Amino acid sequence: MNNIKIQPSNSGRPQKGASDLTHIVLVYDDNRLVRELFGQFDENIALVERELHVDAVARGNELEVRGTPYATGLARITFDNLYTRLQQGHELVAGDVEGAVRMAMSMDVSSADAQNGKKSKLALASISTSKKTIHARSPTQDAYIRAMERSELVFGCGPAGTGKTYLAVAYAASLLDRGIIDRIILSRPAVEAGERLGFLPGDMKDKVDPYLRPLYDALYDMVPGEKVERALDTGAIEIAPLAFMRGRTLANAVVILDEAQNTTSMQMKMFLTRLGENSKMIVTGDPSQIDLPSGQKSGLVEALDLLSDVSGIVSVRFTAADIVRHRLVTKIVKAYDSQYAS
Repeated sequence: MNNIKIQPSNSGRPQKGASDLTHIVLVYDDNRLVRELFGQFDENIALVERELHVDAVARGNELEVRGTPYATGLARITFDNLYTRLQQGHELVAGDVEGAVRMAMSMDVSSADAQNGKKSKLALASISTSKKTIHARSPTQDAYIRAMERSELVFGCGPAGTGKTYLAVAYAASLLDRGIIDRIILSRPAVEAGERLGFLPGDMKDKVDPYLRPLYDALYDMVPGEKVERALDTGAIEIAPLAFMRGRTLANAVVILDEAQNTTSMQMKMFLTRLGENSKMIVTGDPSQIDLPSGQKSGLVEALDLLSDVSGIVSVRFTAADIVRHRLVTKIVKAYDSQYAS
């Protein structure tokens, strides 16, 4: 198994007091795109100012940025790449801007290169579905998307909000759109937060749906609703609890197991051995959020250990630095990690 864990690069960053402040002026030709680039009430500019500790002022289609040479260089990289994305017809949301800053900060460039705009074109991995194009918002997301492209079995592990499940569903939807696979199978173990199916009201579908709702949400975000409904009716998309996987061989499909930290050892073995011809498996989970009974080993934790030396299996490790939800989520995760680590 290839283990991928991305560490942010500090290469070329000036030490405190090591350089004087400077300023650069960025000029963009398309006034219509400039409005989107800078954001409503210059909200995108404000976000970059906050993240990179620079001062930026927009004047028409020009942006003057003041700060250290390295920080102003990163601002150049960030805005240039966002402008390129707009030129390609993509829309921007706040998360895209945060992601562009994060990707710029991860680049291994010197202060001079950043200042001069060298190496500023980021070859970001992306996923195109019938509804939208999703771009990597962190180096680890970039590695994760590339791992799904080249490997038949990928583990994506890390805290909530890093895009593990969302990107996996997006990738599966893109392959179905292109006719590369015949179906998508989404699954979760029906054990969470100390609850069990038997305590929930209704028939089996009513009991199972609350556990699978995040998968539905991701799916509807990638594919028009009528297509999802039609695919669910025809079986091109199947959403089922893990127990329903037993005894099957899953060919010509992308099979996603979410919340895998709540599988037992035998459940994980059963799931992994369902892999059929022309199929891919993506297993996601957070080993720090195990809801199994006390003393029971997580199938995900065991699989990561047992399969670590198996060629062709890739494990991508996300950290709190990769969280792409609201910035407070990152702080919350770090606070809890610090508490339980002590």
